[in-house]
Amino acid sequence: MTEPTSVASAEAPAPTSPLLETRALTRHFKVGAGFSRRTLHAVDDVDLVINPREIVALVGESGSGKSTVARLLARVYKPTSGEIRYQGRSLGAVRGRRAQLAYRGDVPMVFQDPFSSLNPAYHVAHGILRGLRLHRPELNRAQRHAEAERVVEAVGLVPAAEILGRYPYELSGGQRQRIGFAQALAYRPKLILADEPVSMLDISIRIGLLNVMARLRETEGVSFLYITHDIASARYVSDRLLVMYGGHVVESGPTEAVLARPKHPYTELLLSAVPDPRAPLAVDAQAARSEPPAVIDPAPGCRFRARCPLAIDVCHSVTPRLRELGPAHTAACHVATADAPLAQSPAIPV
Repeated sequence: MTEPTSVASAEAPAPTSPLLETRALTRHFKVGAGFSRRTLHAVDDVDLVINPREIVALVGESGSGKSTVARLLARVYKPTSGEIRYQGRSLGAVRGRRAQLAYRGDVPMVFQDPFSSLNPAYHVAHGILRGLRLHRPELNRAQRHAEAERVVEAVGLVPAAEILGRYPYELSGGQRQRIGFAQALAYRPKLILADEPVSMLDISIRIGLLNVMARLRETEGVSFLYITHDIASARYVSDRLLVMYGGHVVESGPTEAVLARPKHPYTELLLSAVPDPRAPLAVDAQAARSEPPAVIDPAPGCRFRARCPLAIDVCHSVTPRLRELGPAHTAACHVATADAPLAQSPAIPV
């Protein structure tokens, strides 16, 4: 399928203080019981920066740790170690119900399943108005209803009054997901955590939702962390790209730079999985090496080494760290160099 032109900002955002950043963010889970109790390393040492009015895509296959990062930022999970800083302040210092409620209003989450995030027993208006009462208590009844109509129109659903009077089952999947964005937008957020928001929708509907994200960034000044396994949609909407594998960020940088000159073999693998209608039908040998990463009590070394065609001895004993290989472009790979991409990857069709 031919990909549409990107809606990401043509110009890089001006340098500014980060809206949200993480430092060595780590989350481990205990699995098993008794003598078989082990540790699952869901997220390890993730450094992430999101600036105002920026869309950052966090890309990786299932089990890479993307959704765990989102839940850490939403404060659903507490970090095992590391730090999250929001507007320059550590979230460890954010205590008390009122302060935590204010943060959740500033950084709401849009979930993957647009139906399960809405209460089927109530009209669509119920969830938006309830959120407004909780996060914006200064509004009176008339103002809440006016704001509910405003945010529904902002996500492209009209007439707003009619939409608000419907039940969730009366809406399509794309309309329900737009309501999810409207609920988040009603809080006047600074950053929306969008966890696979288009993965359950038909391809023909996905572009409309991605355009909603881009439009809200421009009109409402909202930043997004867009979590996805679809590198093509990440290219379409994001300013910067972070690639995760086995709980680690293995590559990051401006989206076009990462996709034009990938430095990590895993990014190459993701690119090779993007369908190209011009290519003959064949099974890619590298893509067929689908051994999952070892994230339960992992040994030192690169977690991608079992699938990597370029692995060398040091990959089996030393965990690579992110290092700069281009302007704002980093990769965690012992083999990658700044001079050239690892291999000639098929470009995403345009």
